[in-house]
Amino acid sequence: MQPAHLYQAPPDLLAGRNILVTGAGDGIGRAAALAFAAHGATVVLLGRTQAKLDAVYDEIVANGGAQPVIQLLDLKSAGDESYQALNEAIVDTLGCLHGVLHNAALLGPRTPLEQYPTAKWLEVMAVNLNAPFALTRALMPALRLAPEASIVFSSSSVGRRGRAYWGAYAVSKFGIEGLSQVLADELVNTSAIRVNCINPGATNTAMRREAYPAESPASNPHPAQIMAAYLYLMGPASRGVTGCSLDAQGG
Repeated sequence: MQPAHLYQAPPDLLAGRNILVTGAGDGIGRAAALAFAAHGATVVLLGRTQAKLDAVYDEIVANGGAQPVIQLLDLKSAGDESYQALNEAIVDTLGCLHGVLHNAALLGPRTPLEQYPTAKWLEVMAVNLNAPFALTRALMPALRLAPEASIVFSSSSVGRRGRAYWGAYAVSKFGIEGLSQVLADELVNTSAIRVNCINPGATNTAMRREAYPAESPASNPHPAQIMAAYLYLMGPASRGVTGCSLDAQGG
């Protein structure tokens, strides 16, 4: 099997599919939304900044993609009612959901755990771990209505082996890896829904620049350059692949 990061997606890979992307206004989420739309998907753009979502919407339409759906939502404060309403709206307007990319995340302080502020810890956990769980749970009815579906959680190398000063971010990504494995195991024999993690690796994003201010941004690939593995996991080529954690840049 060809490595996911070298996958070459056909132009119509995602034609007729509806895919939700969190954190779709910037960085990897924006690149994924554009890539999914370019390969035929109708994309639900979820984020907290209207102007950024509008810009992605306009770019998709200008490129000839299917008209996206904008969903303004702050994952720090959203609750079950908001998530359930989103599921109902997707079923009513789109019929079903073929994929979810959980991309939105907060970095949080880069500081020793001994000095880590509790309020910031809870905030990072709310966005990076609790929201993906609650949103996925709420979207299960829409996902089950699709002939097949793919859930992709965003992981990190520090969610596989902890490193000093990565605090809540690292712990939240360890949680994401566990959440993905548990859900994949629960669904493998009861549904056509596959569940996987993807580690984007060092990428030229605002979060990476914040985490590594002394690093030259140009030394890392642009988010658009790492989309092969994302397309692989969202498309039919990854049927039967579940409970895995892949690297968008190989390794």
